[in-house]
Amino acid sequence: MASAQKLPGKKEILRQMTLANAYFMQAWPDPGKEIVTNKTRPGNIWTRAVYYEGLMALYALDKQKKYYDYAVEWGEKHRWGLRSGVKTRNADDQCCGQTYIDLYLIDKAAGHDHPERIRDIKASIDNMVASDKIDDWNWIDALQMAMPVFARFGVMYKDNAYFEKMYQIYTYSKTVHGGKGLYNPEDKLWWRDKDFVPPYKEPNGQDCYWSRGNGWVVAALVRVLDIMPEDAPHRTEYQKMYLDMIQALPALQREDGYWNVSLHDPTNFGGKELSGTSLFIYGMAWGINHGLLDAKTYKPVIAKAWQAMARESLHPNGFLGFVQGTGKEPKDGQPVTYTSKPDFEDYGLGCYLLAGCEISKLK
Repeated sequence: MASAQKLPGKKEILRQMTLANAYFMQAWPDPGKEIVTNKTRPGNIWTRAVYYEGLMALYALDKQKKYYDYAVEWGEKHRWGLRSGVKTRNADDQCCGQTYIDLYLIDKAAGHDHPERIRDIKASIDNMVASDKIDDWNWIDALQMAMPVFARFGVMYKDNAYFEKMYQIYTYSKTVHGGKGLYNPEDKLWWRDKDFVPPYKEPNGQDCYWSRGNGWVVAALVRVLDIMPEDAPHRTEYQKMYLDMIQALPALQREDGYWNVSLHDPTNFGGKELSGTSLFIYGMAWGINHGLLDAKTYKPVIAKAWQAMARESLHPNGFLGFVQGTGKEPKDGQPVTYTSKPDFEDYGLGCYLLAGCEISKLK
């Protein structure tokens, strides 16, 4: 459990986030630029889309026009499109839609209608709603990438069909994929996909619960609960799942404040890791801010993690260390160190900004 530590003041948290974000915007002056790693990918893939989720949270907190402009330019340079076109059912391709919708709503509230911003993402989601297929999210990261889009459209169009389709696909992931579902109610954590359900075991004999994967589920639930009205269909299920998962996490926190990449096995590539840690405390801070979690219990956990990242991940120039690269299990994206550069430098920052923005709202 966390030992007593205090969070820095809101100004300091904002300074830390601004530093990290400035590093990234300087490194990527052109938001339309393709991303080159082992191959070339368009700049609206999920990794970049998660960064923009974080940037939109930062913009809501600190309304700097350059943040808004950077996001709009990103959308415009990708023609408000999805990587694989409007027929895609792939959640990773749909993640960019979260920011497209945010920007559409910001301008609509200001009296400017830009329907082109949501044309493709709406066509993609409507295609899924109209079909009988419900087995799309066969890896748990997908929940964060796509669920908030369904929830947003359900609210925007006052149409429960979006809520119902989201629930059907989510429930299939929870109870069917991998044989009996990807969620283990005993440990209150999720297996990443069918490759990790029992009899798969970690080296220490425990189940494999990947930190960032479970972080994605926490973030999905937070974002959906944040969007849905109180009386929306199936809200109680999402809230119960959120609370169950959050209650399982404090006991798994490392003494240094981070969580291991393998939540139940510190021997399998154990060590500090920022992305999962950020997503967990994002979820905890949101719960306190919405009266669902006890501040006395969770604030010390949050403080310990945020201070650890400030001390051991955030470089003086804004680079973030201890971010695991892309993958789906502890061995992927290694080594994870203070100076190691993940294959994509965007989603870790997105997670960090989501956490910091929510934490800065704590009373």
